[in-house]
Amino acid sequence: MKIGIANDHAATEMKFEILQYLESKGYEVVNFGTDSNESTDYAIWGKMLADAVVSGTVDRGIAICGTGLGIGITCNKVKGIRAAICSESLSARYSRLHNNSNIIAFGARIIGVETAKEIVDEFLITEFEGGRHQRRVDQIKAVEEQNL
Repeated sequence: MKIGIANDHAATEMKFEILQYLESKGYEVVNFGTDSNESTDYAIWGKMLADAVVSGTVDRGIAICGTGLGIGITCNKVKGIRAAICSESLSARYSRLHNNSNIIAFGARIIGVETAKEIVDEFLITEFEGGRHQRRVDQIKAVEEQNL
């Protein structure tokens, strides 16, 4: 599985730790974020990641900023993205099981690296349940199309 990762300046250190963690587990990781601590705008990086997920350049994405909110909201503006903003692993699990999320977002100023790793693990190992949840994901898509 190919994973995209994006971040702003507030999350550079966490991004590198997560990137190394993923590579140690055998994932191919594509870095769409800044590698600097110099102030930058999360929207730029979130859009790059979301576009890569939608195009199939990467299978899933991880978005990190100070809170996870700005970059997550940005990702969700891209048609086809279902980004879940999580601060613990159970929400990450259910974002995959029930919502078929394709990006996970969290905040480097909100959670620690070990919690981030737990969130990432749940996000990557959990498969979409489908069934009755597919109807709901289809409704999300219909909202995107303004058909609901």
